[in-house]
Amino acid sequence: MQIRQISESELPALMALYRHLHEADDALPDEAHLAAVWRELLGNPRYRYFGGYVGDQLVCSCTTTVIPNLTRGCRPYGLIENVVTHANHRKKGHAKAVLHEALAFAWAQRCYKVMLMTGRKDEATLRFYEGAGFDRHGKQAFVARPHAA
Repeated sequence: MQIRQISESELPALMALYRHLHEADDALPDEAHLAAVWRELLGNPRYRYFGGYVGDQLVCSCTTTVIPNLTRGCRPYGLIENVVTHANHRKKGHAKAVLHEALAFAWAQRCYKVMLMTGRKDEATLRFYEGAGFDRHGKQAFVARPHAA
């Protein structure tokens, strides 16, 4: 498997992969808006979309955000989101390798920590993230969502 940043032209492949992330998701905006958001993300050096490829097929990915910070000696912190592996390529070490690449990027940016949250509660998923270097007991996460209008 090859790991690299996902290129601008690969948005359709990434969006197809995201179908393996959530059974149901919010409807996407029109293509022009989606493309504009993608260009904005790729144009900002604080965001990285890492992909794992088997041949030419994108089989897993995650996104890493480096967030500036005024504490910890002004060292930033990182956030990893949208970790996903195509259902036909799971349990082969692909996602762990992509996570290690994402962490390497964050450490190279001098991040003092990297956070990752998952909505999954199954023990296998939690052990997977621990095996990738994350501590499930290190912090307590709280999530707020907007109220339905």
